[in-house]
Amino acid sequence: MVAHEGISDRARAIAEKVETFVRETVIPYEADRRRDHHGAPTDELVMEMRERARAADVLTPHILSDGSHLNQRETAMVLIKSGLSPLGPLACNTMAPDEGNMYLLGKEGSPELKERFLKPMVEGRVRSAFFMTEPADEGGAGSDPSMMKTVCHPDGNHWVINGRKTFITGAQGARVGIVIAKANEGACMFLIDLPDPAIRIDHVPNTIDSSMPGGHATLTIDNLRVPADQMLGEAGEGFRYAQVRLSPARLSHCMRWLGACIRAQEIATDYANRREAFGKPLIDHEGVGFMLAENMIDLKQAELMVDWCAGVLDTGSLGTVESSMAKVAVSEALMRIADRCVQVMGGTGVTDRTIVEQVFREVRAFRIYDGPTEVHKWSLAKKIKREWKAGHA
Repeated sequence: MVAHEGISDRARAIAEKVETFVRETVIPYEADRRRDHHGAPTDELVMEMRERARAADVLTPHILSDGSHLNQRETAMVLIKSGLSPLGPLACNTMAPDEGNMYLLGKEGSPELKERFLKPMVEGRVRSAFFMTEPADEGGAGSDPSMMKTVCHPDGNHWVINGRKTFITGAQGARVGIVIAKANEGACMFLIDLPDPAIRIDHVPNTIDSSMPGGHATLTIDNLRVPADQMLGEAGEGFRYAQVRLSPARLSHCMRWLGACIRAQEIATDYANRREAFGKPLIDHEGVGFMLAENMIDLKQAELMVDWCAGVLDTGSLGTVESSMAKVAVSEALMRIADRCVQVMGGTGVTDRTIVEQVFREVRAFRIYDGPTEVHKWSLAKKIKREWKAGHA
């Protein structure tokens, strides 16, 4: 039964259950020191949290037992709650790139591909990676996928893939991969088992963010042989499938980090009310109180932007333009929020005594991944120009 504006009572109950789990079970894990040398949670820690999520019935909560998905507006309610801790999406299996990969396979995968690759992902037993971005210094695809250098060609009942990829989130330790490569027919998308000896991880850099196991690897694909029945769809359809994944995955980033900034605001508010300086609580100093008030405004605007874009996606639209607008508006708003939270807390805000410092780092990275702000603005400006020309032809 729909409770209000297209969001069911079932979805509200799921979101409430996820919030309780994250606040009561996941947040205590934030002090857990099981981290790799890049500062990301180890797979041991992730799987331990997922077992607890499974027991609490909040593992992969946006995908229902019959395999159907909550709609996008309902998904937003759930993913925002999972994001209340940087560890929440990992524990609940709502984290990128897995969430976007599950969405794509759920929409476009054959029954055989779903059974082999999607099922263990939904069960939270494996991590996945999405192999698209390529090294900029080699002229490969970054924000412009048409620059793709990775190639594939048929060889009997297999396809052979060669190329280089970079910033492949979670590749180290992943068990499922989705690889995009270019053939004569156009882009192709393949499902692969990992690890594979034909894929060599060359480098995993230290990055400003530290919430994603496996980091963001640069790797070489050297004569990777993939059975033809592991291609998603037909040769030449790879970019179309990428578009199916693109807007929902872009928006789900907004959902999760909105949750993180809601929590950062809670922490900064608590600090400003408890800490006294110059004879009164910090919040009574206009400079501090106004920052928290501005955060309240930005949080609501971000929430409304997410809900609006999710509503567009729920009509069946690809929502490419709307998700670009939402990504810019939300990532920039969240950056302001995280920065103000750090500022309100002063020296404490730049330490690991709370998650505010990490949220600041993660949101700074978010302004770049899934398309930098400037690329989205450029794309929107092109649309404005096209529409103007059409109206003045």
